[in-house]
Amino acid sequence: MNDAQFLDVLKISFKKYLETGGRSNKKLIILHGAVSADLDERLAVNNDVGGVFSVASLGYEEGREMLVEGRYMDKKVDITICWNGSPVAGIGVKYVMSNYRQNSNNYFENMLGETANIRCNQIPYFQIFVVPDIVPYFEKDGRIKVWESISSHHLKKYIALSEDSIDLNMHTPNKTLVYMVHISGSENLRYQDRNGYRRFYQENDFTLTLSPKRFRFSEGVIYNDYEGFIRRVVHTVLSL
Repeated sequence: MNDAQFLDVLKISFKKYLETGGRSNKKLIILHGAVSADLDERLAVNNDVGGVFSVASLGYEEGREMLVEGRYMDKKVDITICWNGSPVAGIGVKYVMSNYRQNSNNYFENMLGETANIRCNQIPYFQIFVVPDIVPYFEKDGRIKVWESISSHHLKKYIALSEDSIDLNMHTPNKTLVYMVHISGSENLRYQDRNGYRRFYQENDFTLTLSPKRFRFSEGVIYNDYEGFIRRVVHTVLSL
């Protein structure tokens, strides 16, 4: 799967979110399943008489997340790579759809915690973080309070994370993909609430493309390069 195909998957996942709502895991089934299928295809060429790679997640093969043993607690991992059935690497996935600033600290703290838990048990762990460059903030009654334009200020935690050494910091993912997209129509004021927002994208054609915004990440974070990220995951797994 190349970046153009990954963007297509994100668009389909976004449409499913509009159809089923934020509490449904249907959008995750699409995204996790596509990444898992890509990983499985890339790793399968290395299967031999000594063993076989497999990938477990929602939306792929048995369609279940694997419970992976952590240093402190067992954790259901979004995407688990296995060798002869045993976990050898994991990937956490987050696709933000709305209210980013309200939840950004929780997203980040949870990411650090789950990464440390798995990496401290000698299992490499990666993260995929997808966010639109303009995100609606919905009030509890569904009204759109404001449009959040994501800037380097909002991503400063990830910029700092990109500078961390994975050898010295077990809470730091082996590699993080920050993927920022632009959804056309996000600046359209014809819709003022959640229902109008949903109807607009269900009734009108739109594009989902890479954001033109640029940020200065260090080597710990790969920005807007799915292919480069997934190659690093595969390289790490094959180097174990």
